[in-house]
Amino acid sequence: MKYGKLVVEKREFAMLHRLLLQGPGKVDSIYSTSVEKLSQELKSAKTVDEAEMPEEIVRFNSIVTINTPLNKDKTFQLVLPDKSNIAENRLSILSPMGLALFGYAEGDSVLWEFPSGVNKINILKVEQPVLQQ
Repeated sequence: MKYGKLVVEKREFAMLHRLLLQGPGKVDSIYSTSVEKLSQELKSAKTVDEAEMPEEIVRFNSIVTINTPLNKDKTFQLVLPDKSNIAENRLSILSPMGLALFGYAEGDSVLWEFPSGVNKINILKVEQPVLQQ
């Protein structure tokens, strides 16, 4: 882990906590495990102001390219649950993959449990899009 712990922007930290508390209607064991693991990691996360946030950290709206043993390179954008659209490569921050990557940096590798079992995810690239005003 490049920074030794998760790095999270302060407002996004609060927003993620609210989303985790609301949670989806139907919860399975993989989702519960993912939420618990991220919740534990967030307890020791470094929270920073927007101006101090490194560009290479996976956060809300980040465009992330990953590699796993099961897939070749895959690129998607992490978005709020209501903006999720798999056909457009927009993945909910509350999906197992979104929960796994949040707060990690480009170059990090993450071990996470998915419905297919524990997988290693290599974060190849992280981009922060310019948001429309």
